[in-house]
Amino acid sequence: MTEIKFCGLKTGSDVAAAREAGARWTGYVVFPPSPRHVSPALAGELAHLAQGTETVAVTVNADDDLLAQIRDAMQPDWIQLHGQEDPQRVIAARGYAKRGIIKALPVAEDADLAAAKPFDGVADWLLFDAKPPKGADRPGGWGQGYDYSILKKLRLSSPWLLSGGLSPTNVLAAVNAAGAQAVDVSSGIETAPGIKSAELMKDFAGALAPQTP
Repeated sequence: MTEIKFCGLKTGSDVAAAREAGARWTGYVVFPPSPRHVSPALAGELAHLAQGTETVAVTVNADDDLLAQIRDAMQPDWIQLHGQEDPQRVIAARGYAKRGIIKALPVAEDADLAAAKPFDGVADWLLFDAKPPKGADRPGGWGQGYDYSILKKLRLSSPWLLSGGLSPTNVLAAVNAAGAQAVDVSSGIETAPGIKSAELMKDFAGALAPQTP
């Protein structure tokens, strides 16, 4: 079965719904411009409720002070770097997470895949997300998709997640097009920015469940 990361969780009920739907990872965004932002302290409270999942602190160009706050409050399994961090920053940030680093990379066309090479084998996981709109104040969570099939050309040693514009109605086709074994979703399981839907989480997971003959 395709593994799922439900991201941008903000409440205890969000966490409960993600666990019920069978998420491998639960993600908590610590980045104030995002409508899904939570403080390190709240991320810690939510992560405590997320037993049975691997917790992910999602950051954007975070400095050491913020990473230390996140580590102390949350003890995340993973830290996701979703900004312009370079491979050296990936290595430095690993010490703040229990398991390792997920490095997000923006994708719009074939040429963008070359950016993954310096991170292959350096980041523990890679995540391919849609490029944000011009002038955007945050790098992800816009609900935009792209030609997922370009990811089939990837030849990487690091495992990776498919992200960007996924929803219960398109995720199965997107996974098949990309050849993905893991997916990340945030806006596609919301009724409004930052407002998660337990029903949409259930539908999203159900769309990826193995079909019984």
